[in-house]
Amino acid sequence: MAKKTDDKSSGKNKKPAGPRISNHKARHEYHIVETLECGLELVGTEVKSLRAGQAKIDEAYVRIRDGQVWLVGANIATYPLAGPLMQHDPTRDRRLLVHRRQIAALMTHVKQKGKTMVPLAVYFHRGWAKVEIALAEGKKMFDKRQDLKRKQAQRDIAREMNRRR
Repeated sequence: MAKKTDDKSSGKNKKPAGPRISNHKARHEYHIVETLECGLELVGTEVKSLRAGQAKIDEAYVRIRDGQVWLVGANIATYPLAGPLMQHDPTRDRRLLVHRRQIAALMTHVKQKGKTMVPLAVYFHRGWAKVEIALAEGKKMFDKRQDLKRKQAQRDIAREMNRRR
């Protein structure tokens, strides 16, 4: 007789560990060349605040300083249930955990003109805070207009297909 599989052990019905905070602006402003998932070093109440979804990465960017990768400009709100002495600085630079070889590869790309690194999303994976960063090239204005036209055309097609069903 075959063993019964339990839905809990198969991993199909698992809830996400926390919210996924996305940077929608990045996909509009940049052509995404390559993505990389890396760890995020957090302190104290930042974890609880991030699990509550209290973060913004729309204005954030990624920099390489002294051989380390840093998330600059991300705003993780203070945790209101913690005391004033336990609070963190909401806009401090946060270190990203990346292998040395990956840092070297990113440095060679970023040194090229017109390329930068931006965060795409912050989320939890198996209890660890992760950041999805992207190597990106800036879009020109006409590229943005073409993307908007293409998205609008796709919406119109989908709307018409749903109407005909």
